[in-house]
Amino acid sequence: MKKITAFILFCAVALGLYAQKSNNKSAAVKNEPLANTLLWKISGHGLAHPSYLFGTMHILCADDAQLSDSLEYVIRTTDKVYFEIDMDNMMEMMGALRYIRMNGNQKLADLLSEGDYKKVKDYFTKNPSMIPFSMMEKFKPYFIASLLSEQKMDCPQKDGMEQVIMTYAKKKGKEIKGLETAAYQASIFDSIPYKTQADELVKMIDSIDVKSNDDTDLEDVYRSQDLTKIQEMVMKEDDINQSLDLLLYNRNKNWAVKINDIIQSTPCLFAVGAAHLPGDLGVINLLKKQGYVLTPVKHAPTNKNTQVARK
Repeated sequence: MKKITAFILFCAVALGLYAQKSNNKSAAVKNEPLANTLLWKISGHGLAHPSYLFGTMHILCADDAQLSDSLEYVIRTTDKVYFEIDMDNMMEMMGALRYIRMNGNQKLADLLSEGDYKKVKDYFTKNPSMIPFSMMEKFKPYFIASLLSEQKMDCPQKDGMEQVIMTYAKKKGKEIKGLETAAYQASIFDSIPYKTQADELVKMIDSIDVKSNDDTDLEDVYRSQDLTKIQEMVMKEDDINQSLDLLLYNRNKNWAVKINDIIQSTPCLFAVGAAHLPGDLGVINLLKKQGYVLTPVKHAPTNKNTQVARK
């Protein structure tokens, strides 16, 4: 269960389909171990001003969803903030609700045995969310799993780094943009069999009563800013591993191309799921292959140190 939860929390908010080819002349860039930080400066390759890359966790206990002085400085000194989708576009965010539902009027009961369906229904009857189960059972199962992941966090209030960043960015008058649309990110789940998604949801519910430190581990790893460990946690899931090109790598390649185009004219902060940053096909290395210099920047939410970001 830790593995599918890691996927949901670190990289499942928005997913892309379109792949771009890497620049062959830069293919020799070595994928070295990454420094333990979520914040990276993008410079070189003719840029007049640096841009930045930040790895998020989509659902966190509110006490952990905090800005550092360095991240605040980055927001103040860049012109735009890009998330996976444009979170400030209410029309798009509200319109995304129609993409959450399964195609063909399917319901969870169509995908599971009677016993497994009862197990899921009983869980949400005993642990109700803000969305009634009668509506939820028409959702793509991975979206239901994301609600389950949030419920399991042992804290009274939850938040996401994206929301915290956006609130501060809007306060500073920054424009909010998205690397892809809500329709695009929702449609990717149609490429994963609904039956596979439903079976993973049942596994998550089966594991709830098993004494485990899984979710604590996820939050601890995010606090440690160990991108390599985050990558390992996501890649251990066999079912997800079979679809990594579709779910992660193709999307990273697409983003790297878009980021290259955007930062040539405008310094920006790009805040995306932390699992998208590390690895040979992670956004950090893909930008290096394009000729950019990626420099780790200290991100310490409890330590005041803006000087690091100014370097």
